[in-house]
Amino acid sequence: MRNSHSAMPVGAGVLLVTLLLSLSIASWAQPPPDAISDFQTPRPVPETRPEQKKNEHDKSDVFSAAKAQPSSAALGQQPDQGKVLGFDFFRDPLNAKRPMQSPEELMKADIADKARIMAAQRKLLESRYDLTPRLDPNVRMTRGKPLAVGPTARLAKGLDWDKLARMDPEAIRRDNLFPYPALPHPKHATGGMVFPKMQIAMFPRLERFDVEFDLPEEFLPEFPPAMFLQNRPELGDVSRGEVVSINNFHRLFKDILTPVQLDGLRFLLMPLPQEEFNATDDRKTVNPSLGVTCLDCHVNGHTTGQFHLNPDDRPQERRLRLDTTSLRGVFNQQIHSSKRSLRSVEDFTEFEQRTAYFNGDPIHAMKKGMVILDRVHVSHMAQFQNMLDFPPAPKLNALGRLDPAKATESELRGEKVFFGKGQCGTCHPAPFYLDNQMHDLKVERFVNEAPLGPMKSFTLRGIKESPPYMHDGRCLTLEDTVEFFNLVLELKLTKQEKADLVAFMRTL
Repeated sequence: MRNSHSAMPVGAGVLLVTLLLSLSIASWAQPPPDAISDFQTPRPVPETRPEQKKNEHDKSDVFSAAKAQPSSAALGQQPDQGKVLGFDFFRDPLNAKRPMQSPEELMKADIADKARIMAAQRKLLESRYDLTPRLDPNVRMTRGKPLAVGPTARLAKGLDWDKLARMDPEAIRRDNLFPYPALPHPKHATGGMVFPKMQIAMFPRLERFDVEFDLPEEFLPEFPPAMFLQNRPELGDVSRGEVVSINNFHRLFKDILTPVQLDGLRFLLMPLPQEEFNATDDRKTVNPSLGVTCLDCHVNGHTTGQFHLNPDDRPQERRLRLDTTSLRGVFNQQIHSSKRSLRSVEDFTEFEQRTAYFNGDPIHAMKKGMVILDRVHVSHMAQFQNMLDFPPAPKLNALGRLDPAKATESELRGEKVFFGKGQCGTCHPAPFYLDNQMHDLKVERFVNEAPLGPMKSFTLRGIKESPPYMHDGRCLTLEDTVEFFNLVLELKLTKQEKADLVAFMRTL
């Protein structure tokens, strides 16, 4: 029996398939939705009701503080007529050049100064480094990003690395020859979190109007980075190529994490006010912001090189630029933070949100929107963080040392340097390549800078995926890092020993 429905013409079918394919491609090409940004953005709607329209009162200046009627006529005879002419903490933008500077004035001045500030930072970086990326043709990070190869630091004319390493620290300091001085924040007086452009392209809410990221993308970790869980190691990278966010965390992990861990992840993805990202007049975002999330910085439990200033030193110029460190392997770390030496991930989590987000100042936190997390939620956040694992290291055995059957000759030689002449194993013992201690390298012996004091040693597991290196990112590549320690520890490594040491660290 013939079908009573007429068949679709061939041309119409092809047209429909083409249309659906085009819609699918267009949808795929769009950046993923950002629920946090979407939540903050009102939809434009037609003004069809009278109450929607701005009237003359709405647009008038009667709301200005200058228009306020005094509570008493006698104030006219009092000092300053009873007005606050200096700094008014709650209303006044912090770091304003003059009291009562309006947010519009502050933003206009910052935007006008941005190009000059970033040009100066670029000039500084180019004077110190060769910023032309040289990429390794073979070695890549987990998701395929090639490694940049160094050293990138520029040496003074007539110097090479061997000659420099033979010099006394006093001579290097006297002649200003140390190639790895401290790396400053581009706008140190203001400081604050700065996110790389590749992350801002996906999450525009993280863009500042006064300053931008300064290092080339080639010297940064992958974005998005891979993500590994120690409770399900057989799964490998669980990110599936996505940035874990409030939009997708439940879909990605509901069958992998426990309800407690999922709840902790939810809080780590919840925006909280921060010094530059909030609703106050001195924010550094064009629009008022709910803030940033813990995993905006620790993307997928790792990092993409975001930086800010440490909250632990004063005055402002004494503070250190800090790169965001990875949370991989935090389950086995006993101290946390570069300088504060916090003794549990719970304390670290609570302190970061309550004070470090606000440059270590709880008064700023009160002004900008401090959120007090109860210890139950903090413990849930810690539970999730303790699931984060290192990337696989197939050439290492169960004790964290090289398997001779899998390693190359260069890697095996590098392991001997690491635990021998290089002295790396003193602060970074196997199997996790950290000693949970703080150490003072006394870099001030080589450069005329304020002493750093003790700094936490960080794990070297998965180190090839965490450029740039050192607390402030002053070493752009692993080769730079080896040269730094060859100088600071006065190791006198040969060219071959340096190359072998890099080869070994790439296996970790």
